[in-house]
Amino acid sequence: MLPDLAAIEAAAETVHAVMPPTPAHRWPLLAARTGADVWVKHENHTPTGAFKIRGGLVYMDRLRRERPAVEGVIAATRGNFGQSVAVAARMNGLIPVVVVPRGNSREKNAAMEAQGAELVVHGGDFQESLEYAQGLAEARGLHMVASFAEPLVHGTATYALELFRAAPDLETVYVPIGLGSGICGVIAARDALGLGCEVVGVCAERAAAYALSFEAGRPVSTNAADTMADGMACRVPDADAVAIVNAGAARVVAVSEDEIADAMRAYYTDTHNVAEGAGAAPLAALMRERDAMRGRKVALILSGGNIDREVYLRVLGGA
Repeated sequence: MLPDLAAIEAAAETVHAVMPPTPAHRWPLLAARTGADVWVKHENHTPTGAFKIRGGLVYMDRLRRERPAVEGVIAATRGNFGQSVAVAARMNGLIPVVVVPRGNSREKNAAMEAQGAELVVHGGDFQESLEYAQGLAEARGLHMVASFAEPLVHGTATYALELFRAAPDLETVYVPIGLGSGICGVIAARDALGLGCEVVGVCAERAAAYALSFEAGRPVSTNAADTMADGMACRVPDADAVAIVNAGAARVVAVSEDEIADAMRAYYTDTHNVAEGAGAAPLAALMRERDAMRGRKVALILSGGNIDREVYLRVLGGA
């Protein structure tokens, strides 16, 4: 399932036809805070403010070529994936529908609608939205876009390829886990380049499915995924993603809500970048493991910066 180097480079051509590579910066204040030589891969600087656009572009390009009769697509999302689906679908002449749970980010919802998506609100969390979207796909004759799929991994691997080529001697990379396309892309790029860098997955303690799955060696679901880091709010992991993570990651760290908030504030103080909860989680994990990481060359995937203003203000204020 994991792409080789030729496949990742082909995906990069598709992605870079729409957007340039994102920057990878070293931040001295983050280094002072953590004791590590810290690089940040700024996926918060894509056209949608998150890494997901890469997978969407590759997915829709392949769908248009392989299934030209498809007219519309549907996906369940908490926001960043839905934005990628909306943008990439419209670019490929497809009609996008996105299903979000009640209480979803207002600003992410507004962005998806501005990007041309039909917004459907259903369910109390992502899993309920996903199940509803699957039924709606059949009822309306729409192509269901899974949140974890091979083309998505090909797309997300392109940011890792950019990172590893900019800093080939990295020792550790911290990656947030939602349903797994991001971390699987990092593992794919690392393996394709033959590097020895360890990959560390990060999830929220209150959405710990992938940490539990790593410990158990098999997919483990949870009854809830109630975290401020909505990009990681998964309670039913994907079995294929679990297999890749369990085989290719060094460990999976579960961070608390307070640790995520501390990392969001640290990103703003040290870099003046806005990081949503999932985007800040890798820094939260590094801050927890600072003693073990002292002196090491470390990268953090800042996977997105899409957070509602009132939520961010509360976090910056210490709440």
